[in-house]
Amino acid sequence: MVSRFWRIVAAVTGWHVAASVCYYAVYAGTPLVRDAFDLTGLEVGVVIAALTLGYAVSLLPFGIATDRFGERRTLTGGLLGLSAGTLGVAVAPTYPLFLVAAFLLGSMYGSATPGTNKAVFDRIEPGRQHRAIGIKQVGPTVGSAVGALLVTGAAGLLFPRFGFLIAAAIGLAVAVAFWLTYRRASPSEATTPDFRALASNPTYLVLLAAGVCLGAAFYTTTGYLTLFVGDAVGASVAVAGAVLASTQVASSVGKVAAGTLVDVLPGSARTRTGILLVVQAAGGGLCFFALPAAGSVRVAAAVLAGIGVLVLGSTGLYYSCLSTLVDDDALGAASAAGQLAVTASGLFAPPAFGYLVDTSGYPAAWSFLGVLSLAAAGFGIVVVADVV
Repeated sequence: MVSRFWRIVAAVTGWHVAASVCYYAVYAGTPLVRDAFDLTGLEVGVVIAALTLGYAVSLLPFGIATDRFGERRTLTGGLLGLSAGTLGVAVAPTYPLFLVAAFLLGSMYGSATPGTNKAVFDRIEPGRQHRAIGIKQVGPTVGSAVGALLVTGAAGLLFPRFGFLIAAAIGLAVAVAFWLTYRRASPSEATTPDFRALASNPTYLVLLAAGVCLGAAFYTTTGYLTLFVGDAVGASVAVAGAVLASTQVASSVGKVAAGTLVDVLPGSARTRTGILLVVQAAGGGLCFFALPAAGSVRVAAAVLAGIGVLVLGSTGLYYSCLSTLVDDDALGAASAAGQLAVTASGLFAPPAFGYLVDTSGYPAAWSFLGVLSLAAAGFGIVVVADVV
C-alpha cells in the first residue's frame, strides 16, 4: 500500500509537472516564436515578461484563495486555465495576440506555488517536509524539460507550434485526474492572511530579496538557453532543446539532493536551509561567469548542468527556508508573496538580458546573471546570521 507521504508527494509533483509543461513550453519555444513574428532579442524578452506579468499579478489572489478554499480546488482550476492558455499560445496569429495569450497562460500558473506548498506543509509530518518540497519542486524542471522536447521536437509536425497543442492536452488530462484522485483535506477554518505581519518580518523580507535575484537567474536562463546554444554554439533547435532538458534534469537532481540534506543535517531548519541556499546561489553565480567561454555544445551543456544543479536547483531550498520564517496558517499567502518576489524579476531581467545580448553580446548578459546570483548568496548569509 502506498504511504500517505508518497501519495501526497506524487499527486502534487504530477500536477506540477503538467502545469510546468504548459507554462515553460513558451520558454523553450522562443526560437519558434522569434521566427514566426520576426522578433528582436528585446521583443523575445517582452514575451517572457508578458508571461511573467500574468504570473505575478495572480500569485497573491491564488495564495489567498488557497488559504481560504484549499489546494484541491485552486490547483484543479489553475491547471484547467493553463491548458486553455496553452491552446491560445498555439494558435495566436499575431505578436500582440501571442502576448495576450502568454499573459493569460502565466496568470493561471499563479496557482502552483501556494497550492503545492500548502499541500506539503499542511499534510506531511515534520522531518520529511523539506525532502517533499525538494521532490515536488522537481515538477517545474521536469515539466520544463518535457515541454522543451515537445515544442522543439514537434516543430515540424503539421505547423511549427504544434507542440503547444500536445502540452495543452497533457494539462487537461492531469487536471481531471488530479480532481478525481486527490483526497480532500480535513475541513479547516477559512482565514485571511495578515500581510502586515509578513511585511514586519525583516528576515522574511531579506529572503524575498534573495528570491528576486534567484528568479532573475531562473527565468532568464530558461528563456534564453535555447537561443544561446543555437546562436553562440551553433546547435540546431532540437539539440538546443535537448540541452535545456538536460539542464532541467540537473536542476531536479539539485533540488532533491538539497532537500534530502536539509532533513538529515544537524542544526536548526533555518540554518540548514540558509547555508545550502548560499552555496547553491554562489556556485551558480561562478558558473554564469564561465558560460560565455564555452566553445562547443558539450562544454556549454556541462556548464549549464552546473547552473542547473546549483542556482536553478535552489528554488526548493528557497521555499523550505521561507517555511521556517512564517506561521503555518499563513503559508499559502507567504509562499505566494515569496513566489511574487521570484517572479517580479522576470519582468525586468529577460528584457535586460536581451538588451545586453543585442548591444554587448552574451558575455555581458551572462555576467549580469552571475552578479545577481552572488547577490542572492549575500542575502542568504544575512538570513542565516539573522542580523536584521
